[in-house]
Amino acid sequence: MGKAVRYYSRSGNTKALAAAIANGASCTAVSVDEAGAEIKEPVEMLFIGGGLYAYGIDKKLKAYIRTLDGNKVKKAAVFSTSWLSKHALDLLKDELKERGISVVEETCYAKNMPEVEELKAAEDFGKRY
Repeated sequence: MGKAVRYYSRSGNTKALAAAIANGASCTAVSVDEAGAEIKEPVEMLFIGGGLYAYGIDKKLKAYIRTLDGNKVKKAAVFSTSWLSKHALDLLKDELKERGISVVEETCYAKNMPEVEELKAAEDFGKRY
């Protein structure tokens, strides 16, 4: 079983964080609205992230999470970027747990566009799991 990185990004901030995590995890970051985002084979770790939009996660990301099969995703780790709040991290965890997916406590977050040191931390986050 391998690793996978899935994300949804409107501004590119979360996409940048996803790419750094994927680099550390030795896999490819795929947007949830792209072909190939479906988790077809079991994964040991799914890194999944998105920003906070009007105090919620984007409906495309929420719909994607609801397609996940808890038997194919052993564990998940969440990440987010936002201008104001880290609340998306909790919302992501809640959605995943509703699908029966175990979520690690550690998260990865950057305010706005990740800076060099935040991208390095994101890469390390990807390596740890």
